[in-house]
Amino acid sequence: MREVLTKSMARNIFYGGSLFFILIFIGLFIHGHWYITHVSTDQAGLTPSVVRGKHVWEEKACVNCHSILGEGAYFAPELGNVMKRWGVQEDPDMAFETLKGWMDAQPSGVEGRRQMPQFHLNDQDVRALSDFLLWTGRINTQNWPPNDAG
Repeated sequence: MREVLTKSMARNIFYGGSLFFILIFIGLFIHGHWYITHVSTDQAGLTPSVVRGKHVWEEKACVNCHSILGEGAYFAPELGNVMKRWGVQEDPDMAFETLKGWMDAQPSGVEGRRQMPQFHLNDQDVRALSDFLLWTGRINTQNWPPNDAG
């Protein structure tokens, strides 16, 4: 190899290396997009009720206190696997009843405990929210969160 790096050699290394890493980046982007849309996400389960539940989640700013699949605040429990923790992942009606009972009991009034506000959701919104939380429990998260408690 030559001991001197000429301008044209440096330029070729720069452009060649840049092109190589741009192609790597594009390939990783395409693979990530494909993985999210075809492998990890349950697109068949995206019903209008699940979409409405996501809107309720956003309207009531649940993410300001809760996290979902690791995204959000850590003031309140992780909700990405809450239906699994409650043991109602396979029964949408039981999931609705459990979530409705929990939401109706808020704030709990337990001394020294953080209090969740009462949102006064109607049954349709609670059903949509429970469907959304059931849907998030079916996402292939590659074993995230690392424990059941989130």
